[in-house]
Amino acid sequence: MRLTTRTNLAARVLMFCAVNPGTRVRSAEIAAACNASANHIARVVQQLQAEGFLDTQRGRSGGLQLARPPAAISIGTVFRLFETEIPFAECFDPASNTCPLTGACRLRGFLTRALDAFYHELDRVTLDDLTRGNCGLEQLLTLAPALAGACNGTDMAIAPVPRTGP
Repeated sequence: MRLTTRTNLAARVLMFCAVNPGTRVRSAEIAAACNASANHIARVVQQLQAEGFLDTQRGRSGGLQLARPPAAISIGTVFRLFETEIPFAECFDPASNTCPLTGACRLRGFLTRALDAFYHELDRVTLDDLTRGNCGLEQLLTLAPALAGACNGTDMAIAPVPRTGP
């Protein structure tokens, strides 16, 4: 499985905004910091704004900022928003499915369960989980240089939870 560029950029835009709370940031600043095309960022920002994740303001003093607190933004919800346009496999899109195996194939059921498990895990992650206490991210994305040194040097990234059993 591979995430689309738009999903990746959506996560970057949201993280950039979360690291710069209370500041209206510009799409060009995000594009420069995240090594992305300004046009791609603009499209992603437009969709995030339409879905209520971002508050945007045009004009000289304009920019964008989070419309919700980082703890209220589920990464699973964001990923679903950007990943639903492209079906995971041909058989997931009844309009364009030409696979002759669809009626007898069991793979779709397993793929559906795997995708459900993937999104279930992402539903448990918030934007706050990705950004709060993440000193490395703050150093890369903060617009206020004085705040970049505010971290104590420890990156409190959440480590994967060890699983037991198969």
